[in-house]
Amino acid sequence: MHAIEATGLWKTYGKGETEVTALRDVSLRVRGGEVAALLGPSGSGKSTLLTTLGLLLTPDRGQLSLGGEQVVADGRITRDAARLRRERIGFVFQKANLIPFLTALENVLLALEINGLRGREAQARARELLDYLGLGERTAHLPDELSGGQQQRVAIARALAMNPPLVLADEPTAALDSHRSRDVMQLFRRVAHERGTAVVVVTHDHRTLDAFDTVHEMEDGVLRTAPRVPAPSPA
Repeated sequence: MHAIEATGLWKTYGKGETEVTALRDVSLRVRGGEVAALLGPSGSGKSTLLTTLGLLLTPDRGQLSLGGEQVVADGRITRDAARLRRERIGFVFQKANLIPFLTALENVLLALEINGLRGREAQARARELLDYLGLGERTAHLPDELSGGQQQRVAIARALAMNPPLVLADEPTAALDSHRSRDVMQLFRRVAHERGTAVVVVTHDHRTLDAFDTVHEMEDGVLRTAPRVPAPSPA
């Protein structure tokens, strides 16, 4: 079963001379445990596709299913979009967007509390995630006491807080140097392969393509699947 399956998505902005078709009959399938890249120049439709997959934007036409359940039919969201986003989708953005006066642990706990999980169970889950992502000794640090790569790791922990089957990341390494970019992308690969999470990443960073199982390229709203990128050889 696919974690997410989009079929025949269309999205147009504007009318007349200002009309721009951002998505042209786009279809995409991503399995649990797969990490997929969305490449393409600015204005190609990548961000429109990602926000549509995340139920932040409604397509004009097309179908979308999460875990085999149809959630968009004929360009209409058929379920409670806010609830689906909270329970089934984790988001990671270019900037970590952490709350500056909360510690790493508290930033992750906040995501759990919003979803109704508090107390010892929430504490245990947040600490487990931060430890899993290599931040076990940074739980009490504020964001400005962490490096850019560490802040993104906290953002990934926050996205994984409710154990969503799908994580969507928009240019998560754009503000990082090459070393930290590779670390973050290898981390996404580890999360996908070890936890069975489907991960879709919008990126311009060709330096990290060996971290992806599949690469999709967008141009003028059209999605094409590129030849498979070989996984890096074990050390």
